[in-house]
Amino acid sequence: MTRLSAAFAKGRPALVTFITGGDPTPDATPALLDALVEGGADVIELGMPFTDPMADGPAIQNANLRALAAGTKTAHLFQIATDFRVRHPDVPLVLMGYANPMTIRGSEWFADQCQKAGVDGVICVDIPPEEDPELGPALRAAGISLIRLATPTTDAARLPAVLEGSSGFLYYVSVAGITGLQQAAQASIDEAVARLKAATDIPVAVGFGVRTPEQAAKIAKVADGVVVGSALIDLIAQHGANAAGPVRDLTRALADAVHSAR
Repeated sequence: MTRLSAAFAKGRPALVTFITGGDPTPDATPALLDALVEGGADVIELGMPFTDPMADGPAIQNANLRALAAGTKTAHLFQIATDFRVRHPDVPLVLMGYANPMTIRGSEWFADQCQKAGVDGVICVDIPPEEDPELGPALRAAGISLIRLATPTTDAARLPAVLEGSSGFLYYVSVAGITGLQQAAQASIDEAVARLKAATDIPVAVGFGVRTPEQAAKIAKVADGVVVGSALIDLIAQHGANAAGPVRDLTRALADAVHSAR
């Protein structure tokens, strides 16, 4: 059993949290990751800062800009991941970002670095299933889960392509838009999760627009996992290098809500 599969096999929904690596600085990121673990996050997504994060709303766009302004490089992220794995040998860590930083040195190089750093999975926002050879084979050869995105516009004809070669979990983007600005109606989430779970045994985690424990609990009643990012990023924007405490507290409230939802 992998760390990712174990995270979704605890008999309850999983809390998946996201922060941007290097925000507010590379040196501050480890304490924020530790705060997520201490708060009860089951899976952690670490964002790779990029100059054009087209799927993200203002909160995560600004987090990317802060990280880049602090000089964050890909090498910093892999060092952060390596050190995280030493401190937290059992907590799944997923890198999330865009194709350019992942493929600019070659997909084999990127996959090798992920493997050496103890990264469990990768979410690449802008490589669709039809372009899987750009990254997928190298990750799978290295034992790294390629976590794909499904959206409200992923119909029955396209869903098999999304699922092919995907592992770890399926990330359902609950709104057709950018992160953090709106939330889908619960009825549409219920319907979409039921449709996805009928098509795959991969755990289904729902994100985009989830900001409060109350929202997270409603989604956790039907989904295998709930993803929260922008609400945590907002705390980092507000508190900067002193954000670990507030991040831990919000994570704990979210984890309690998700874990007890059903």
